[in-house]
Amino acid sequence: MSSRTKKYKQLNNKIPAIMFKLKEMMFGCLDVIIITGLIIAKNLHYGKQIAEYYNPYTLIIPIVCSILPLVGIFFLLKEEKRVRALFIFDLAVSLILFADTAYFRYFKDITSIGAVRNGALLGGVMSCLPSLIKFNDIAYFIDLIVLLPLIKMFAAYKKRKKYKLGGAVRVMLFLLVFGTGVMANGKCIYNFNIEQPLLLTTMSNKLFLTKVLGNFNYHTIDIYNYARNTIEASKPVSAETKQDIRTYLQGNQPSDSGSVLAGAGEGKNLIMIQVEALQQFAINKSVNGQEITPNLNRWINKSLYFDNYYYQVSAGNTSDAEFMSNNSLYPAASGSAYYRYSGNTLDSLPNKLRNEGYSTAAFHGYVESFWNRNIMYQTEGFDNFYGETSFNVDDTVGLGLSDKSFFEQSKVTIQGMEEPYFSFLVTLSSHYPFDGGAGYGDFNAGEYEGSLMGDYLKGIHYADQQLGLFLDELEEDGTLEDTIVVVYGDHSAIPKEYADQLYSFAGVENPTELDWQMLQEVPMFIHFPGNANSGVNHTYSGQMDLYPTLANIFNLECKYTFGKDILNSGSQKVIFRNGSFTDGNTFYMSGSNTYYDIATEQIVAETDQLKAAKEQAMNELNLSDNLLNHDLIGEGLEQTIPEE
Repeated sequence: MSSRTKKYKQLNNKIPAIMFKLKEMMFGCLDVIIITGLIIAKNLHYGKQIAEYYNPYTLIIPIVCSILPLVGIFFLLKEEKRVRALFIFDLAVSLILFADTAYFRYFKDITSIGAVRNGALLGGVMSCLPSLIKFNDIAYFIDLIVLLPLIKMFAAYKKRKKYKLGGAVRVMLFLLVFGTGVMANGKCIYNFNIEQPLLLTTMSNKLFLTKVLGNFNYHTIDIYNYARNTIEASKPVSAETKQDIRTYLQGNQPSDSGSVLAGAGEGKNLIMIQVEALQQFAINKSVNGQEITPNLNRWINKSLYFDNYYYQVSAGNTSDAEFMSNNSLYPAASGSAYYRYSGNTLDSLPNKLRNEGYSTAAFHGYVESFWNRNIMYQTEGFDNFYGETSFNVDDTVGLGLSDKSFFEQSKVTIQGMEEPYFSFLVTLSSHYPFDGGAGYGDFNAGEYEGSLMGDYLKGIHYADQQLGLFLDELEEDGTLEDTIVVVYGDHSAIPKEYADQLYSFAGVENPTELDWQMLQEVPMFIHFPGNANSGVNHTYSGQMDLYPTLANIFNLECKYTFGKDILNSGSQKVIFRNGSFTDGNTFYMSGSNTYYDIATEQIVAETDQLKAAKEQAMNELNLSDNLLNHDLIGEGLEQTIPEE
């Protein structure tokens, strides 16, 4: 027998042993393989929930890469401990993905450590949770129902067949899987950082980051950034960062040549009304032969009306709208500005007016501590805050005190304030999920009856009715003869999962993400005594621009604003917290990293100019964050900005 034949026979004799070893290893790893496969499937299911205009299956590679390091660690555990740990891991992932899905449906954003830390952010989600849950959410948990007994049966089978991984094999598998995962995942993150510089640190576009890198990577990066930012915020800010902020603020100061309505409101009272869920698409529209907002339509015609005005809120929703409108600083990248910056020194509109001798007060008929208003309003310079306990809750619609009673009682208090005054009112009755029922009156929503869209139309019609009565009474009793009134909407009304109803109402066919964004405008108008200065301003603008515009009208100095004076700047720039922006001609949608020509609604290729504008938008968000995170206004930054 030749040596070659002997070697062949020896190898042939070893094959059964090798196959048995492989079978033994495969069965020994099967619990890890099954759980890993299930978790990947759940992450893909989550990707489909958030991935409109995006292919969730592009997430397979980053999901696998991000999971492998965690999976590798489980190989270090012995059989019984590993099985229990895998089950707990699967349960934890299911709960996180379910929570993230519900949060996304409510806020159209991804939850973060900042949002969890500021527990009140989750209050809205919890109150509306039944309406946010869908049948397909069972996919996150159905395996857990049948998995535990199967795991126990499989563990008993492996024990009987002695399919166990030895210590050396477990270490080898750990090194292989963990090392491969770390290197592959590092490559994914590195490539993303090259394509989207600054995004990993600013977290300005959490949704896009999640869509590209997956849920695991997003939460890991979020935790890392939260810890890093917390540590950095405790350190003195660098001189270079301060200088960057000074340079920006100096360049953003209003020009001396700006004269449109400069000082037109000096010495006059100011009433500013933020209307819950008021959006542009309802203005000057009718349903079933009835105007939806007849009073707003009438008042718009005798006011200075801004018809390309956007909300720019983030996770803070209503409170973010308040924060931007009164401070012209961007909302927090994570969590709510009303919680994170309530201890800061702010150069806000109420603070400025109070320094000019105004009496200042805020009014909202809900719990004072909600959104931390009872603290933040003091920080912003309001002398008094009239919250739920300051009102006689004699009539409720929706979440609490009706707008009718709110306006009636607020009117009495306002007219008792020492002039000049600044009164800031935030309405409540038209709050999602628009369940005012009979309290909304008998408005017939026609074909939308019984739908969320129909409920919204009823709610905003009711809010319009009460606002109209309030403004008419102020006009009749002479209050408006020496008072400027500002009215604007705070944020979106229709959640994204009901987009088809909004598209139907707006007559949009074959919708794109640009169509959705263009429907996110909110009305804003400024009414002057005697209906002066009425007309329509088409400038693209947003809530960040309200304070600088009013500062011009009331002849106030505002050195710490990131917005623009709409009447005098000539700019049409509007930047959103997620990094999207528009210049009035092009709209950049950060969620898909796509540019649209507004006039043609067509996608356009990125140019050097557009790329620079995108980077400038992220830089501007970062500068605002640094200003707020380090409380630089309170540290005397203003003393380094030269007087004009």
